[in-house]
Amino acid sequence: MAPALRLSRGDDVEETSPLGTVLSSLRRWLWGVGAISFVLNLLTLTGPLFMLQVYDRVLASGSVPTLVALGCFALALYLFFGVLEALRSRLLFRIGQQVDAQLSAQTFSLSAMIPNWFGAKGGKLRPVDDLDALTRFMSGGGPSAIFDMPWLPFYLGLVFLFHWLLGVVALTGVVLICILVVLSELKCRKPSAAAAQLRGRRGSFVEESRRNAEAIHAMGMSDALWQHWNTENATLLERQHFAADWSGFFSSAARTVRFILQSAILAVGAWLAILHEISPGVMIACSIMTSRALAPVEQAVGQWRGFISARESFLRLKALLRAPLHPDLVVELPLPNKRLVVEQLYCCPAGTHSPVIHGVSLDLHAGDGISILGPSGAGKSTLVRAIIGSASVLKGDIRLDGATLDQWSAEARGRFIGYLPQDLQLFDGTVAQNIARFDPHASSEAIIEAAMLADVHDLIVGLPDGYDTMVGPGGMSLSGGQRQRIALARALFGKPFLLVLDEPNSNLDAEGEAALAKAILTMRAHGSIVIVVAHRPRVIGAVDTVLCLQEGRTAGYGPRDKVMRNMLVPVRTKERA
Repeated sequence: MAPALRLSRGDDVEETSPLGTVLSSLRRWLWGVGAISFVLNLLTLTGPLFMLQVYDRVLASGSVPTLVALGCFALALYLFFGVLEALRSRLLFRIGQQVDAQLSAQTFSLSAMIPNWFGAKGGKLRPVDDLDALTRFMSGGGPSAIFDMPWLPFYLGLVFLFHWLLGVVALTGVVLICILVVLSELKCRKPSAAAAQLRGRRGSFVEESRRNAEAIHAMGMSDALWQHWNTENATLLERQHFAADWSGFFSSAARTVRFILQSAILAVGAWLAILHEISPGVMIACSIMTSRALAPVEQAVGQWRGFISARESFLRLKALLRAPLHPDLVVELPLPNKRLVVEQLYCCPAGTHSPVIHGVSLDLHAGDGISILGPSGAGKSTLVRAIIGSASVLKGDIRLDGATLDQWSAEARGRFIGYLPQDLQLFDGTVAQNIARFDPHASSEAIIEAAMLADVHDLIVGLPDGYDTMVGPGGMSLSGGQRQRIALARALFGKPFLLVLDEPNSNLDAEGEAALAKAILTMRAHGSIVIVVAHRPRVIGAVDTVLCLQEGRTAGYGPRDKVMRNMLVPVRTKERA
Protein backbone atom coordinates (compact mmCIF):
# COMPACT_ATOMS: atom_id res chain seq x y z
CA MET A 1 0.00 0.00 0.00
CA ALA A 2 1.13 3.55 -0.69
CA PRO A 3 1.14 4.71 2.98
CA ALA A 4 3.66 2.02 3.90
CA LEU A 5 5.96 3.18 1.12
CA ARG A 6 5.67 6.79 2.18
CA LEU A 7 7.36 5.93 5.46
CA SER A 8 10.68 5.64 3.66
CA ARG A 9 10.47 8.77 1.51
CA GLY A 10 13.19 11.35 1.46
CA ASP A 11 14.10 14.48 3.36
CA ASP A 12 11.46 16.58 1.60
CA VAL A 13 8.82 14.77 3.66
CA GLU A 14 10.88 14.97 6.84
CA GLU A 15 11.09 18.75 6.55
CA THR A 16 7.32 18.98 6.67
CA SER A 17 6.89 16.32 9.34
CA PRO A 18 3.89 17.12 11.60
CA LEU A 19 6.11 16.56 14.65
CA GLY A 20 8.60 19.13 13.37
CA THR A 21 5.77 21.52 12.55
CA VAL A 22 4.34 21.24 16.06
CA LEU A 23 7.73 21.80 17.68
CA SER A 24 8.34 24.78 15.40
CA SER A 25 5.00 26.28 16.44
CA LEU A 26 6.14 26.00 20.07
CA ARG A 27 9.45 27.69 19.43
CA ARG A 28 8.41 30.94 21.13
CA TRP A 29 7.34 29.02 24.22
CA LEU A 30 10.67 27.22 24.28
CA TRP A 31 12.50 30.52 23.92
CA GLY A 32 10.45 31.72 26.88
CA VAL A 33 11.55 28.70 28.92
CA GLY A 34 15.14 29.42 27.87
CA ALA A 35 14.84 33.06 29.00
CA ILE A 36 13.38 32.01 32.35
CA SER A 37 16.20 29.46 32.74
CA PHE A 38 18.70 32.25 32.06
CA VAL A 39 17.28 34.38 34.89
CA LEU A 40 16.96 31.35 37.20
CA ASN A 41 20.60 30.44 36.78
CA LEU A 42 21.63 34.02 37.49
CA LEU A 43 19.45 33.99 40.60
CA THR A 44 21.15 30.77 41.68
CA LEU A 45 24.19 32.90 42.44
CA THR A 46 22.21 34.44 45.32
CA GLY A 47 23.29 31.70 47.75
CA PRO A 48 27.05 31.74 47.13
CA LEU A 49 27.20 35.54 46.92
CA PHE A 50 25.19 35.87 50.14
CA MET A 51 27.54 33.47 51.93
CA LEU A 52 30.54 35.30 50.51
CA GLN A 53 29.28 38.61 51.88
CA VAL A 54 28.34 37.12 55.27
CA TYR A 55 31.75 35.51 55.81
CA ASP A 56 33.90 38.27 54.37
CA ARG A 57 31.96 41.41 55.28
CA VAL A 58 29.39 40.81 58.02
CA LEU A 59 31.55 38.60 60.24
CA ALA A 60 34.57 40.83 59.68
CA SER A 61 32.68 44.03 60.50
CA GLY A 62 30.19 42.63 63.01
CA SER A 63 27.49 44.84 61.45
CA VAL A 64 23.97 43.60 62.19
CA PRO A 65 22.28 46.18 59.90
CA THR A 66 24.43 44.92 57.02
CA LEU A 67 23.36 41.34 57.79
CA VAL A 68 19.68 42.35 57.89
CA ALA A 69 19.96 44.25 54.58
CA LEU A 70 21.74 41.37 52.90
CA GLY A 71 19.20 38.90 54.32
CA CYS A 72 16.20 40.92 53.07
CA PHE A 73 17.76 41.30 49.62
CA ALA A 74 18.55 37.58 49.45
CA LEU A 75 15.01 36.72 50.60
CA ALA A 76 13.51 38.85 47.81
CA LEU A 77 15.73 37.15 45.23
CA TYR A 78 14.81 33.70 46.55
CA LEU A 79 11.10 34.52 46.35
CA PHE A 80 11.57 35.74 42.78
CA PHE A 81 13.46 32.51 42.06
CA GLY A 82 10.56 30.45 43.42
CA VAL A 83 8.03 32.30 41.25
CA LEU A 84 10.12 31.81 38.10
CA GLU A 85 10.74 28.12 38.89
CA ALA A 86 6.97 27.54 39.23
CA LEU A 87 6.38 29.50 36.01
CA ARG A 88 8.94 27.36 34.14
CA SER A 89 7.29 24.17 35.38
CA ARG A 90 3.88 25.42 34.26
CA LEU A 91 5.22 26.39 30.84
CA LEU A 92 6.85 23.00 30.32
CA PHE A 93 3.66 21.22 31.35
CA ARG A 94 1.64 23.30 28.90
CA ILE A 95 4.15 22.66 26.12
CA GLY A 96 3.69 18.92 26.69
CA GLN A 97 -0.09 19.37 26.65
CA GLN A 98 0.10 21.39 23.44
CA VAL A 99 2.12 18.68 21.71
CA ASP A 100 -0.42 16.10 22.86
CA ALA A 101 -3.37 18.22 21.75
CA GLN A 102 -1.96 18.80 18.26
CA LEU A 103 -0.80 15.25 17.60
CA SER A 104 -3.21 13.03 19.56
CA ALA A 105 -5.79 12.77 16.77
CA GLN A 106 -3.14 11.90 14.18
CA THR A 107 -1.45 9.34 16.40
CA PHE A 108 -4.83 7.75 17.09
CA SER A 109 -5.47 7.53 13.35
CA LEU A 110 -2.00 6.03 12.90
CA SER A 111 -2.74 3.42 15.55
CA ALA A 112 -5.89 2.45 13.67
CA MET A 113 -4.11 2.34 10.29
CA ILE A 114 -0.91 0.53 11.30
CA PRO A 115 -2.47 -2.98 11.08
CA ASN A 116 -3.49 -2.18 7.49
CA TRP A 117 0.01 -0.98 6.64
CA PHE A 118 2.23 -3.47 8.46
CA GLY A 119 -0.02 -6.36 9.50
CA ALA A 120 1.34 -8.43 12.38
CA LYS A 121 4.68 -6.59 12.16
CA GLY A 122 2.97 -3.43 13.31
CA GLY A 123 2.06 -4.90 16.69
CA LYS A 124 5.04 -3.24 18.39
CA LEU A 125 4.22 0.19 16.94
CA ARG A 126 2.06 2.15 19.37
CA PRO A 127 2.02 5.84 18.39
CA VAL A 128 -0.34 6.86 21.20
CA ASP A 129 1.97 5.32 23.84
CA ASP A 130 4.96 6.99 22.17
CA LEU A 131 3.22 10.35 22.29
CA ASP A 132 2.40 9.80 25.98
CA ALA A 133 6.06 8.99 26.74
CA LEU A 134 7.22 12.08 24.86
CA THR A 135 4.76 14.45 26.54
CA ARG A 136 5.47 12.98 29.99
CA PHE A 137 9.15 13.74 29.53
CA MET A 138 8.48 17.23 28.18
CA SER A 139 6.20 18.00 31.14
CA GLY A 140 8.65 16.66 33.74
CA GLY A 141 12.05 17.66 35.07
CA GLY A 142 14.07 16.42 32.11
CA PRO A 143 13.82 19.59 29.98
CA SER A 144 14.77 21.72 33.00
CA ALA A 145 18.02 19.78 33.29
CA ILE A 146 18.63 20.26 29.56
CA PHE A 147 18.10 24.03 29.82
CA ASP A 148 20.34 24.24 32.89
CA MET A 149 23.14 22.07 31.48
CA PRO A 150 24.76 24.81 29.32
CA TRP A 151 25.38 26.84 32.50
CA LEU A 152 27.84 24.27 33.81
CA PRO A 153 30.87 25.96 32.13
CA PHE A 154 29.73 29.32 33.50
CA TYR A 155 29.79 28.10 37.10
CA LEU A 156 33.10 26.31 36.56
CA GLY A 157 34.53 29.50 35.10
CA LEU A 158 33.52 31.43 38.22
CA VAL A 159 35.21 28.82 40.39
CA PHE A 160 38.38 29.14 38.27
CA LEU A 161 38.25 32.91 38.72
CA PHE A 162 38.32 32.52 42.51
CA HIS A 163 41.27 30.09 42.37
CA TRP A 164 42.65 27.83 39.66
CA LEU A 165 43.13 24.87 42.01
CA LEU A 166 39.47 24.93 43.07
CA GLY A 167 38.54 25.04 39.38
CA VAL A 168 40.68 21.96 38.65
CA VAL A 169 39.01 20.02 41.49
CA ALA A 170 35.53 21.01 40.26
CA LEU A 171 36.39 20.18 36.63
CA THR A 172 37.68 16.75 37.66
CA GLY A 173 34.39 15.97 39.37
CA VAL A 174 32.40 17.15 36.34
CA VAL A 175 34.47 14.97 34.00
CA LEU A 176 33.92 11.94 36.23
CA ILE A 177 30.15 12.48 36.29
CA CYS A 178 30.04 12.99 32.51
CA ILE A 179 31.90 9.69 32.07
CA LEU A 180 29.28 8.03 34.28
CA VAL A 181 26.53 9.53 32.09
CA VAL A 182 28.12 8.12 28.93
CA LEU A 183 28.59 4.69 30.53
CA SER A 184 24.97 4.76 31.68
CA GLU A 185 23.85 5.43 28.11
CA LEU A 186 25.99 2.63 26.68
CA LYS A 187 24.97 0.12 29.34
CA CYS A 188 21.26 0.88 29.61
CA ARG A 189 20.17 1.75 26.07
CA LYS A 190 19.61 -1.77 24.71
CA PRO A 191 18.05 -3.26 27.89
CA SER A 192 15.71 -0.26 28.17
CA ALA A 193 14.66 -0.58 24.52
CA ALA A 194 14.12 -4.34 24.95
CA ALA A 195 12.05 -3.74 28.09
CA ALA A 196 9.91 -1.16 26.26
CA GLN A 197 9.27 -3.64 23.45
CA LEU A 198 8.32 -6.36 25.92
CA ARG A 199 5.95 -3.97 27.71
CA GLY A 200 4.21 -3.29 24.41
CA ARG A 201 3.94 -7.01 23.66
CA ARG A 202 2.59 -7.66 27.15
CA GLY A 203 -0.02 -4.95 26.67
CA SER A 204 -1.11 -6.56 23.39
CA PHE A 205 -1.40 -9.93 25.13
CA VAL A 206 -3.67 -8.42 27.78
CA GLU A 207 -5.90 -6.87 25.11
CA GLU A 208 -6.12 -10.16 23.21
CA SER A 209 -6.98 -12.04 26.41
CA ARG A 210 -9.78 -9.61 27.17
CA ARG A 211 -11.18 -9.92 23.66
CA ASN A 212 -11.12 -13.71 23.85
CA ALA A 213 -12.30 -14.09 27.44
CA GLU A 214 -15.17 -16.40 26.49
CA ALA A 215 -12.92 -18.78 24.55
CA ILE A 216 -10.37 -18.80 27.36
CA HIS A 217 -13.04 -19.72 29.89
CA ALA A 218 -14.77 -22.29 27.69
CA MET A 219 -11.61 -24.13 26.59
CA GLY A 220 -9.85 -24.06 29.95
CA MET A 221 -6.94 -21.99 28.65
CA SER A 222 -6.49 -19.94 31.83
CA ASP A 223 -3.63 -21.99 33.30
CA ALA A 224 -1.73 -22.21 30.01
CA LEU A 225 -2.10 -18.49 29.41
CA TRP A 226 -1.16 -17.79 33.01
CA GLN A 227 2.09 -19.73 32.50
CA HIS A 228 2.75 -17.92 29.23
CA TRP A 229 2.13 -14.61 30.98
CA ASN A 230 4.52 -15.53 33.79
CA THR A 231 7.22 -16.45 31.27
CA GLU A 232 6.81 -13.20 29.35
CA ASN A 233 6.60 -11.18 32.57
CA ALA A 234 9.71 -12.85 33.99
CA THR A 235 11.65 -11.89 30.85
CA LEU A 236 10.38 -8.32 31.14
CA LEU A 237 11.28 -8.12 34.83
CA GLU A 238 14.74 -9.47 34.06
CA ARG A 239 15.35 -6.75 31.46
CA GLN A 240 13.89 -4.10 33.74
CA HIS A 241 16.01 -5.29 36.65
CA PHE A 242 19.15 -5.16 34.53
CA ALA A 243 18.40 -1.66 33.23
CA ALA A 244 17.24 -0.39 36.64
CA ASP A 245 20.24 -1.86 38.48
CA TRP A 246 22.76 -0.25 36.17
CA SER A 247 20.81 3.00 35.98
CA GLY A 248 20.58 3.07 39.78
CA PHE A 249 24.30 2.26 40.04
CA PHE A 250 25.32 5.13 37.78
CA SER A 251 22.88 7.50 39.45
CA SER A 252 24.23 6.59 42.91
CA ALA A 253 27.80 6.82 41.64
CA ALA A 254 27.14 10.30 40.24
CA ARG A 255 25.58 11.40 43.53
CA THR A 256 28.53 9.96 45.47
CA VAL A 257 31.03 11.78 43.25
CA ARG A 258 29.07 14.96 43.83
CA PHE A 259 29.21 14.57 47.62
CA ILE A 260 32.92 13.76 47.50
CA LEU A 261 33.50 16.76 45.26
CA GLN A 262 31.70 19.12 47.63
CA SER A 263 33.84 17.93 50.52
CA ALA A 264 36.96 18.09 48.34
CA ILE A 265 36.16 21.70 47.42
CA LEU A 266 35.72 22.52 51.12
CA ALA A 267 38.94 20.73 52.05
CA VAL A 268 41.02 22.37 49.32
CA GLY A 269 39.34 25.71 50.03
CA ALA A 270 40.12 25.40 53.74
CA TRP A 271 43.76 24.61 52.92
CA LEU A 272 43.96 27.65 50.62
CA ALA A 273 42.26 29.79 53.29
CA ILE A 274 44.86 28.63 55.82
CA LEU A 275 47.54 29.73 53.35
CA HIS A 276 45.65 33.05 53.04
CA GLU A 277 45.24 32.60 49.27
CA ILE A 278 41.45 32.85 49.50
CA SER A 279 38.96 33.95 52.14
CA PRO A 280 36.59 31.60 54.01
CA GLY A 281 33.71 33.19 52.12
CA VAL A 282 35.26 32.22 48.79
CA MET A 283 35.63 28.65 50.07
CA ILE A 284 31.90 28.43 50.91
CA ALA A 285 30.84 30.22 47.72
CA CYS A 286 32.90 27.89 45.54
CA SER A 287 31.42 24.84 47.26
CA ILE A 288 27.87 26.08 46.59
CA MET A 289 28.61 27.01 42.97
CA THR A 290 30.22 23.62 42.29
CA SER A 291 27.17 21.92 43.75
CA ARG A 292 24.94 24.08 41.56
CA ALA A 293 27.00 23.32 38.45
CA LEU A 294 26.64 19.58 39.04
CA ALA A 295 22.92 19.69 39.89
CA PRO A 296 21.66 19.52 36.26
CA VAL A 297 24.17 16.77 35.47
CA GLU A 298 22.97 14.69 38.40
CA GLN A 299 19.38 15.45 37.47
CA ALA A 300 20.10 14.32 33.91
CA VAL A 301 21.46 11.01 35.23
CA GLY A 302 18.29 10.53 37.29
CA GLN A 303 16.12 11.36 34.27
CA TRP A 304 18.18 9.23 31.89
CA ARG A 305 15.72 6.36 31.57
CA GLY A 306 12.91 8.80 30.81
CA PHE A 307 15.14 10.60 28.32
CA ILE A 308 15.99 7.34 26.50
CA SER A 309 12.32 6.37 26.36
CA ALA A 310 11.33 9.83 25.09
CA ARG A 311 14.09 9.79 22.48
CA GLU A 312 13.03 6.40 21.12
CA SER A 313 9.40 7.51 21.09
CA PHE A 314 10.37 10.71 19.29
CA LEU A 315 12.27 8.83 16.57
CA ARG A 316 9.41 6.35 16.03
CA LEU A 317 6.83 9.14 15.86
CA LYS A 318 9.03 11.14 13.53
CA ALA A 319 9.23 8.18 11.14
CA LEU A 320 5.54 7.30 11.32
CA LEU A 321 4.26 10.85 11.01
CA ARG A 322 6.06 11.25 7.68
CA ALA A 323 3.21 9.29 6.10
CA PRO A 324 0.27 11.61 5.38
CA LEU A 325 -2.90 9.89 6.51
CA HIS A 326 -5.01 11.94 4.16
CA PRO A 327 -3.10 13.00 1.05
CA ASP A 328 -3.86 16.43 -0.30
CA LEU A 329 -6.38 16.07 -3.09
CA VAL A 330 -6.44 18.87 -5.60
CA VAL A 331 -9.70 17.65 -7.18
CA GLU A 332 -12.42 15.92 -5.15
CA LEU A 333 -13.94 13.28 -7.45
CA PRO A 334 -17.65 12.55 -7.44
CA LEU A 335 -18.58 9.37 -5.61
CA PRO A 336 -18.51 6.26 -7.84
CA ASN A 337 -21.83 4.82 -8.94
CA LYS A 338 -21.20 2.76 -12.07
CA ARG A 339 -18.45 0.16 -12.12
CA LEU A 340 -15.75 -1.79 -10.23
CA VAL A 341 -12.87 -3.26 -12.25
CA VAL A 342 -10.17 -5.52 -10.79
CA GLU A 343 -7.53 -6.25 -13.40
CA GLN A 344 -4.79 -8.89 -13.06
CA LEU A 345 -4.52 -8.34 -9.33
CA TYR A 346 -1.61 -9.68 -7.30
CA CYS A 347 -1.88 -8.84 -3.62
CA CYS A 348 -0.87 -10.01 -0.15
CA PRO A 349 -1.83 -9.35 3.48
CA ALA A 350 -0.47 -6.13 4.99
CA GLY A 351 3.10 -6.42 6.23
CA THR A 352 4.02 -9.31 3.89
CA HIS A 353 5.48 -9.45 0.39
CA SER A 354 4.55 -12.87 -0.99
CA PRO A 355 1.42 -12.72 -3.18
CA VAL A 356 -1.64 -14.61 -1.96
CA ILE A 357 -3.82 -13.57 -4.89
CA HIS A 358 -2.42 -14.29 -8.36
CA GLY A 359 -3.81 -12.51 -11.40
CA VAL A 360 -7.49 -12.27 -10.39
CA SER A 361 -9.76 -10.06 -12.51
CA LEU A 362 -13.32 -8.84 -11.96
CA ASP A 363 -15.68 -6.55 -13.83
CA LEU A 364 -18.81 -5.55 -11.91
CA HIS A 365 -21.44 -2.93 -12.68
CA ALA A 366 -24.00 -1.14 -10.54
CA GLY A 367 -26.54 -3.63 -9.22
CA ASP A 368 -24.27 -6.66 -9.60
CA GLY A 369 -23.81 -9.13 -6.78
CA ILE A 370 -20.93 -11.60 -6.59
CA SER A 371 -20.13 -14.39 -4.16
CA ILE A 372 -16.49 -15.37 -3.65
CA LEU A 373 -16.07 -19.05 -2.88
CA GLY A 374 -13.14 -21.31 -2.15
CA PRO A 375 -11.53 -23.45 0.54
CA SER A 376 -9.89 -22.00 3.64
CA GLY A 377 -6.63 -20.29 2.75
CA ALA A 378 -7.66 -19.67 -0.86
CA GLY A 379 -7.25 -15.89 -0.39
CA LYS A 380 -10.91 -14.81 -0.25
CA SER A 381 -10.50 -12.37 2.65
CA THR A 382 -7.22 -11.01 1.25
CA LEU A 383 -8.95 -10.25 -2.06
CA VAL A 384 -11.83 -8.32 -0.51
CA ARG A 385 -9.44 -6.47 1.79
CA ALA A 386 -7.43 -5.39 -1.24
CA ILE A 387 -10.61 -4.13 -2.91
CA ILE A 388 -11.38 -1.87 0.08
CA GLY A 389 -7.73 -0.79 0.40
CA SER A 390 -6.65 -2.79 3.46
CA ALA A 391 -4.23 -5.23 1.81
CA SER A 392 -1.02 -4.61 -0.12
CA VAL A 393 -1.41 -4.51 -3.91
CA LEU A 394 1.76 -5.81 -5.56
CA LYS A 395 0.61 -5.65 -9.15
CA GLY A 396 -2.55 -4.90 -11.08
CA ASP A 397 -5.34 -2.36 -10.73
CA ILE A 398 -8.47 -1.83 -8.64
CA ARG A 399 -10.62 0.96 -10.03
CA LEU A 400 -14.02 2.41 -9.26
CA ASP A 401 -15.47 4.35 -12.18
CA GLY A 402 -11.93 4.40 -13.59
CA ALA A 403 -10.25 5.87 -10.47
CA THR A 404 -8.15 4.23 -7.78
CA LEU A 405 -9.23 4.41 -4.13
CA ASP A 406 -6.48 6.86 -3.12
CA GLN A 407 -8.06 9.51 -5.35
CA TRP A 408 -10.78 9.93 -2.71
CA SER A 409 -10.31 11.18 0.81
CA ALA A 410 -10.96 8.83 3.72
CA GLU A 411 -14.16 10.71 4.52
CA ALA A 412 -15.37 10.32 0.94
CA ARG A 413 -14.53 6.61 0.87
CA GLY A 414 -16.67 6.15 3.96
CA ARG A 415 -19.66 7.44 2.02
CA PHE A 416 -19.46 4.80 -0.73
CA ILE A 417 -17.92 1.74 0.99
CA GLY A 418 -19.66 -0.54 3.45
CA TYR A 419 -17.65 -3.38 4.99
CA LEU A 420 -18.50 -6.24 7.29
CA PRO A 421 -15.24 -8.01 8.26
CA GLN A 422 -14.96 -11.66 9.12
CA ASP A 423 -13.57 -10.81 12.57
CA LEU A 424 -16.15 -8.15 13.33
CA GLN A 425 -15.74 -5.81 16.28
CA LEU A 426 -18.09 -3.24 17.73
CA PHE A 427 -16.85 -0.23 19.66
CA ASP A 428 -17.59 0.79 23.23
CA GLY A 429 -20.51 3.11 22.62
CA THR A 430 -24.22 3.04 21.93
CA VAL A 431 -25.90 0.91 19.29
CA ALA A 432 -26.75 4.08 17.36
CA GLN A 433 -23.14 5.28 17.44
CA ASN A 434 -21.90 1.95 16.13
CA ILE A 435 -24.42 1.88 13.27
CA ALA A 436 -23.62 5.52 12.37
CA ARG A 437 -19.88 4.75 12.43
CA PHE A 438 -19.58 7.35 15.22
CA ASP A 439 -20.50 10.15 12.82
CA PRO A 440 -21.70 12.97 15.14
CA HIS A 441 -23.78 14.45 12.32
CA ALA A 442 -25.64 11.24 11.44
CA SER A 443 -29.41 11.67 11.44
CA SER A 444 -31.76 9.39 13.33
CA GLU A 445 -33.55 8.64 10.07
CA ALA A 446 -30.37 7.33 8.42
CA ILE A 447 -29.54 5.17 11.46
CA ILE A 448 -33.02 3.65 11.61
CA GLU A 449 -33.03 3.11 7.83
CA ALA A 450 -29.79 1.09 8.06
CA ALA A 451 -31.20 -0.92 10.96
CA MET A 452 -34.33 -1.69 8.99
CA LEU A 453 -32.30 -2.72 5.95
CA ALA A 454 -30.49 -5.21 8.19
CA ASP A 455 -33.86 -6.21 9.75
CA VAL A 456 -32.46 -5.47 13.19
CA HIS A 457 -34.73 -2.53 14.16
CA ASP A 458 -37.13 -4.64 16.22
CA LEU A 459 -34.23 -6.33 17.98
CA ILE A 460 -32.68 -2.96 18.87
CA VAL A 461 -35.86 -1.39 20.25
CA GLY A 462 -36.23 -4.47 22.43
CA LEU A 463 -32.88 -3.75 24.13
CA PRO A 464 -32.95 -2.06 27.57
CA ASP A 465 -32.26 1.44 26.19
CA GLY A 466 -33.08 0.85 22.54
CA TYR A 467 -30.69 2.62 20.20
CA ASP A 468 -28.99 4.22 23.22
CA THR A 469 -28.01 0.85 24.70
CA MET A 470 -24.28 0.67 25.47
CA VAL A 471 -22.76 -2.36 23.72
CA GLY A 472 -19.61 -2.47 25.88
CA PRO A 473 -16.03 -3.02 24.65
CA GLY A 474 -16.15 -5.19 21.52
CA GLY A 475 -19.92 -5.50 21.86
CA MET A 476 -19.54 -7.86 24.83
CA SER A 477 -23.07 -7.11 26.12
CA LEU A 478 -24.61 -8.57 22.93
CA SER A 479 -24.80 -12.08 21.54
CA GLY A 480 -22.77 -13.10 18.51
CA GLY A 481 -25.80 -12.93 16.24
CA GLN A 482 -26.81 -9.50 17.57
CA ARG A 483 -23.30 -8.16 17.06
CA GLN A 484 -23.24 -9.46 13.49
CA ARG A 485 -26.58 -7.94 12.56
CA ILE A 486 -25.68 -4.57 14.10
CA ALA A 487 -22.36 -4.70 12.25
CA LEU A 488 -24.34 -5.43 9.07
CA ALA A 489 -26.45 -2.34 9.73
CA ARG A 490 -23.22 -0.37 10.13
CA ALA A 491 -22.05 -1.64 6.74
CA LEU A 492 -25.40 -0.68 5.18
CA PHE A 493 -25.43 2.79 6.75
CA GLY A 494 -25.80 5.43 4.05
CA LYS A 495 -26.57 2.84 1.34
CA PRO A 496 -22.96 2.63 0.06
CA PHE A 497 -22.21 1.94 -3.61
CA LEU A 498 -19.70 -0.82 -2.76
CA LEU A 499 -20.82 -3.29 -0.09
CA VAL A 500 -18.29 -5.96 0.95
CA LEU A 501 -19.46 -8.70 3.32
CA ASP A 502 -16.91 -11.25 4.56
CA GLU A 503 -18.67 -14.31 6.04
CA PRO A 504 -21.69 -12.17 7.04
CA ASN A 505 -23.81 -15.17 8.12
CA SER A 506 -21.30 -16.99 10.33
CA ASN A 507 -23.33 -16.22 13.49
CA LEU A 508 -26.80 -15.94 11.98
CA ASP A 509 -29.77 -18.24 12.34
CA ALA A 510 -32.24 -18.94 9.53
CA GLU A 511 -34.16 -15.74 10.24
CA GLY A 512 -30.96 -13.71 10.20
CA GLU A 513 -29.86 -15.32 6.92
CA ALA A 514 -33.18 -14.47 5.34
CA ALA A 515 -32.78 -10.84 6.46
CA LEU A 516 -29.24 -10.80 5.06
CA ALA A 517 -30.36 -12.15 1.67
CA LYS A 518 -33.15 -9.57 1.56
CA ALA A 519 -30.70 -6.76 2.40
CA ILE A 520 -28.37 -7.89 -0.41
CA LEU A 521 -31.22 -7.87 -2.93
CA THR A 522 -32.40 -4.45 -1.69
CA MET A 523 -28.93 -2.95 -2.04
CA ARG A 524 -28.53 -4.39 -5.53
CA ALA A 525 -31.88 -2.92 -6.51
CA HIS A 526 -30.64 0.41 -5.15
CA GLY A 527 -27.69 0.22 -7.56
CA SER A 528 -24.97 -1.02 -5.21
CA ILE A 529 -22.29 -3.57 -6.05
CA VAL A 530 -22.39 -6.32 -3.43
CA ILE A 531 -19.42 -8.65 -2.82
CA VAL A 532 -20.09 -11.55 -0.44
CA VAL A 533 -17.70 -14.16 0.92
CA ALA A 534 -20.10 -16.94 1.90
CA HIS A 535 -20.91 -20.61 1.37
CA ARG A 536 -24.53 -21.11 2.43
CA PRO A 537 -27.02 -21.46 -0.44
CA ARG A 538 -29.47 -18.81 0.80
CA VAL A 539 -26.89 -16.03 0.66
CA ILE A 540 -25.39 -17.25 -2.63
CA GLY A 541 -28.89 -17.19 -4.08
CA ALA A 542 -29.03 -13.41 -3.59
CA VAL A 543 -26.18 -12.81 -6.10
CA ASP A 544 -25.92 -13.45 -9.81
CA THR A 545 -22.17 -14.01 -10.21
CA VAL A 546 -19.69 -16.37 -8.54
CA LEU A 547 -15.91 -16.26 -8.32
CA CYS A 548 -14.24 -19.47 -7.19
CA LEU A 549 -10.68 -19.21 -5.87
CA GLN A 550 -8.18 -22.06 -5.60
CA GLU A 551 -4.79 -21.29 -4.02
CA GLY A 552 -5.23 -17.62 -4.83
CA ARG A 553 -6.05 -18.18 -8.51
CA THR A 554 -9.33 -18.03 -10.40
CA ALA A 555 -10.80 -21.52 -10.65
CA GLY A 556 -14.16 -20.33 -11.93
CA TYR A 557 -15.82 -17.01 -12.70
CA GLY A 558 -19.13 -16.24 -14.31
CA PRO A 559 -22.89 -16.61 -13.86
CA ARG A 560 -23.82 -18.24 -10.58
CA ASP A 561 -25.67 -21.29 -11.87
CA LYS A 562 -23.06 -22.12 -14.50
CA VAL A 563 -20.09 -21.86 -12.12
CA MET A 564 -21.85 -23.77 -9.37
CA ARG A 565 -22.80 -26.51 -11.85
CA ASN A 566 -19.20 -26.79 -13.06
CA MET A 567 -17.98 -26.94 -9.47
CA LEU A 568 -20.40 -29.72 -8.57
CA VAL A 569 -19.61 -31.96 -11.60
CA PRO A 570 -16.08 -32.94 -10.44
CA VAL A 571 -17.43 -33.64 -6.95
CA ARG A 572 -20.16 -35.97 -8.24
CA THR A 573 -17.66 -37.73 -10.52
CA LYS A 574 -15.41 -38.45 -7.53
CA GLU A 575 -18.36 -39.72 -5.50
CA ARG A 576 -19.36 -42.19 -8.25
CA ALA A 577 -15.80 -43.39 -8.59
